[in-house]
Amino acid sequence: MEITIRDAGPDDIPAILGMLDSSVEWLVSQGRTGQWGTKPLSESPKTVESVVRYMEEGQVFVAEVDGVPAATLTITGSPGVYLSHLAPPGEPERYIHWLASDRRFKGHGVGSALLVHAAEETRRAGVSLLRVDCYAGGDGKLVAYYEANGFVPTEGYTLGENKWPGQVLARRV
Repeated sequence: MEITIRDAGPDDIPAILGMLDSSVEWLVSQGRTGQWGTKPLSESPKTVESVVRYMEEGQVFVAEVDGVPAATLTITGSPGVYLSHLAPPGEPERYIHWLASDRRFKGHGVGSALLVHAAEETRRAGVSLLRVDCYAGGDGKLVAYYEANGFVPTEGYTLGENKWPGQVLARRV
């Protein structure tokens, strides 16, 4: 099994949305609907717009396993507007958005490979702070995943009337 990481472009949007849908399907099968709900994210105009906007604003990468798109990650220069209530870090940063994998490739290390790639890209840009935010509810496995990949929790937050629990994490590169 060979993992390669390449730049993504607009032609990859359907595959990226497919990875997000695969993640939702897997989460639902695990009874973990608090993160992204139960409906395919590709059916959400807000999600599609977000994927397209981040592609225009940042760098999008696709990890392939033996030539098959398996995971995706986007990095930009700032968090999403939904975190505008949090204090900025006071230094340049790179911010991870939409890390997701086709769940057929779960356990193959494609997500971790993308996180290493994001750290390398951040360092190459002369920036030393890489941040990400994620769902912090349920069993806490997503926060633990980022911690296992070198990130440290910095601040928690809640969103919306449902008090969706989130966690910002940071990694020095």
